[in-house]
Amino acid sequence: MISTAKARYIRISPFKVRDVLRLIKGKSVDEAKGLLRHTNKRATVYIHKVLKSAVSNAENKGAKIEELYISKAFADGGPVLMRYKAAPFGRATSIRRRTAHIVIELGLEKDRGTLEKKAAAKKEKPKTAKKTTKPVNKKSKTVKTARKTIKKTKKGK
Repeated sequence: MISTAKARYIRISPFKVRDVLRLIKGKSVDEAKGLLRHTNKRATVYIHKVLKSAVSNAENKGAKIEELYISKAFADGGPVLMRYKAAPFGRATSIRRRTAHIVIELGLEKDRGTLEKKAAAKKEKPKTAKKTTKPVNKKSKTVKTARKTIKKTKKGK
């Protein structure tokens, strides 16, 4: 990661922002800008501003735009504004106005392969053999024990 940029308290649902972020995650900066320019979603305006800020931060550190790619891009939920709307029979229903926090991190293309290998190594775990056991049915055991006790009491009489 060479630079990050955040936009907080954006008045759009994080679910809508995540749809667009999935398109640009892992792409180069130029390719991401092209995708954002031709994607017909309201979230692209906010994401483009955050991406522009992240690129500017990277340039201040001495990186070139051609060497940058989007290493992380995610949207978290912010505070929810509660509003109320009139409903039939004198009731009120709530409306949830959601907000989002958008975060974009940029990395260098030359570091991309080593970071992906490290992430893949963390995900790979040795597989262990699973023990297969039959599920225990508690009702059947209690019924069986009850029948046994009934048989014993009948024999004793």
